[in-house]
Amino acid sequence: QVQLVESGGGLVQAGGSLRLSCAASGSISSINAMGWGRQSPGNQRMFVARIFSDGTTSSAASVKGRFTISRDNAKNTVYLQMNSLKPEDTAVYYCNANGRLVSMQAFDSWGQGTQVTVSS
Repeated sequence: QVQLVESGGGLVQAGGSLRLSCAASGSISSINAMGWGRQSPGNQRMFVARIFSDGTTSSAASVKGRFTISRDNAKNTVYLQMNSLKPEDTAVYYCNANGRLVSMQAFDSWGQGTQVTVSS
C-alpha cells in the first residue's frame, strides 16, 4: 500500500558526492519520519539518518558532518546529500518511511535499495 522508490546511487571516487532521493506513494494520510539505512555485504542494516515531519533530524556518528538529510513534505520525498564519501560508505542504501494510511492503519515501509559504491 506504500511504495518507496529510491534513486541517485552509483559509482563515485573517494571524496566525491552523491545525492539520493526517495519518493513515497500510495494511500498515505501522513508520514511521521523518513530516513535511510545502509547494508554492506556480510553486515546488518545500519541506521544512517532520519528526519521527522517537523524537520528534526538525527544521523549516525559515522556520517555526521558529511551527510545531510532533507525532506519535501509536499512531495513525500526525502533526500540524502552525501559528501566526502569514503570507501567504507559503500553499501546498498535503503529508504524508510513510517506514518498513517488513509485507513488510519500505521505503516513502516522500506524501499528496494540503491547501490552506492565508493572507489579508493
